[in-house]
Amino acid sequence: MLNLKILEIKVQDFVQEHLDQNLAELSLKGSPFEGIKNAELMNQIQLKLKCKKKLPKWYKTKQILYPNKVNIEQSSSELTANYKSKLIKGESLVDITGGFGVDSYYFSKKIKQIIHCEIVGSLSKIASHNFKNLKATNIETVAKDGILFLSDSTHGFDWIYIDPSRRDEAKNKRFFIEDCYPNVAQHLDLFFKRSNNILIKLSPMLDIKAALRALPNTKEIHVVAIKNEVKELLFVLKKGFTKEVSIEAINLNTLQPNFKFKFSEENKALVNYRNPFKYLYEPNLAILKAGAFKTVALRFELEKLGQHTHLYTSTKKIENFPGKIYCINEILPYKKGKIRNRLKGIKGNLKTRNYPQTVAQIKKDLNIIDGGNQYIFFTSSETEKQVLLCSKLNPTEI
Repeated sequence: MLNLKILEIKVQDFVQEHLDQNLAELSLKGSPFEGIKNAELMNQIQLKLKCKKKLPKWYKTKQILYPNKVNIEQSSSELTANYKSKLIKGESLVDITGGFGVDSYYFSKKIKQIIHCEIVGSLSKIASHNFKNLKATNIETVAKDGILFLSDSTHGFDWIYIDPSRRDEAKNKRFFIEDCYPNVAQHLDLFFKRSNNILIKLSPMLDIKAALRALPNTKEIHVVAIKNEVKELLFVLKKGFTKEVSIEAINLNTLQPNFKFKFSEENKALVNYRNPFKYLYEPNLAILKAGAFKTVALRFELEKLGQHTHLYTSTKKIENFPGKIYCINEILPYKKGKIRNRLKGIKGNLKTRNYPQTVAQIKKDLNIIDGGNQYIFFTSSETEKQVLLCSKLNPTEI
């Protein structure tokens, strides 16, 4: 149940004043406020702190209510929500899985009328309260299952947005489309009955080609990362669309350019497999998740180390590459005794690509110390295993 006493000025002041304190010690003191349980108070402090980086606008805005840890974890970040808002335009959008309301808030900056559906009544009330404090006056909250809302509605919408719940009743994580709620593949007919445009947020763990088979009429796929950590797969569906889907890899909070391609381009791409030259290129994880393994080599005129080794090389430095660039200082053909003598106890940042041993196994075997400015790649070319000792050329890039 929603306890509105949390909003009293003295309680809000207490929350703000104790954000930097040891919460374990604070919890032992109990709640100083009548009608507010200690657990409720600690929850508001903990979740406000959790939003500091992910949701800075919520963190800075006064009188914000926070639900529970799972709701915050499942919520989009402000960065990704803002990105999604750039994919849409029109007069109306219904968010059928509204949750904490971050996506709805950012959609409201681009769309005149937003309907936020949330099946959990208390969460719907929290979102409604927060929208008022965030001055998002064009969002209507509906405490109802979004699928039922669409089924009962007689209106059409310019967009439908769905972020299926990826938790089961026991709060275990789920990734496959058919295991999430709602099962978007099962309800496509209903969605297209109410709108020509659908935007779906899916797990970054999902296989893109498998998802495409379940979601016909997909027009675009956006693989969204923040500082090289893939956060979301966004599927844009258009009613009646039968052409080839375009895929775009985005690495937010970096200076790296977006990378757009099609699977037909990837399938036709012919690349050369070479031993390393002077420069080494490591694409960002959004590109690798998208599957542009050959296209990225072709687009930037790079050679590939091996068919299954997603590292690339050139004799001249390529600018504006969407990933990390290294200068190769030394190439060591893999001979166990020589490798051991050369690297045992060395300091560096260890990486493996298409290599039989894990980073942990190599570290233990060679007693490699983490850190420093050197990057050590254990990898494989088309003909042999190799160790590449490198220095990073774009140190500010993630």
